[in-house]
Amino acid sequence: MAVLEAVLSPEWESRRHCFDDHWSETESLASMRSGSGDEYSIVFSAAGAYVRGFDHESPMSPYAEDGPWPGVLDEVPEVFRPYVEEPAFSDEDGMPIVTACMWRETVDDRWKAGTIDFPDATTEDPDGAGYLFQLLVNRTPEAFQRWAEDYYEVPVDLEAIRHVFSSRPLTEEVVRTLNSAIVLADLSEDIAETGYPTS
Repeated sequence: MAVLEAVLSPEWESRRHCFDDHWSETESLASMRSGSGDEYSIVFSAAGAYVRGFDHESPMSPYAEDGPWPGVLDEVPEVFRPYVEEPAFSDEDGMPIVTACMWRETVDDRWKAGTIDFPDATTEDPDGAGYLFQLLVNRTPEAFQRWAEDYYEVPVDLEAIRHVFSSRPLTEEVVRTLNSAIVLADLSEDIAETGYPTS
């Protein structure tokens, strides 16, 4: 998704999805920011994966209770605790900006989350996870096409999306099909950051 958005939107500020294959010497970071306050971060490390999401309209916002909702971060394993306190995932006062959190250590056979007493059961998607992670759950090219055409308000070629979703090398033809205003060379920094293959 980050590579597709780099092609569709050469201006970084307009993109929602990003991927930094070199977030640190040992970690990669996938992230999303909506532009209206919603965001997520997924850290990939030798220990596994740590996922943090924030829905600014969620009743579980840390700003509603002056701290993270009980249970959201309480059971995060020690190996992922540095991410709970990571400044990039906190506000200027050091409070974690989170309404949803899950993790999976390399030895785990499933994703895990804390034991949470969710607010009023009539509230649909109380932590915002359904909304925040919808394109990660429905990983079809068609779902991304629908989202991208709505977000960028331009037609987005489905075969070009399929090409990238299959992790096939990015070519001049695919770039031109998605955005005739740029060429592959214009994406050199984005490609280096994501680690995506090129022809």
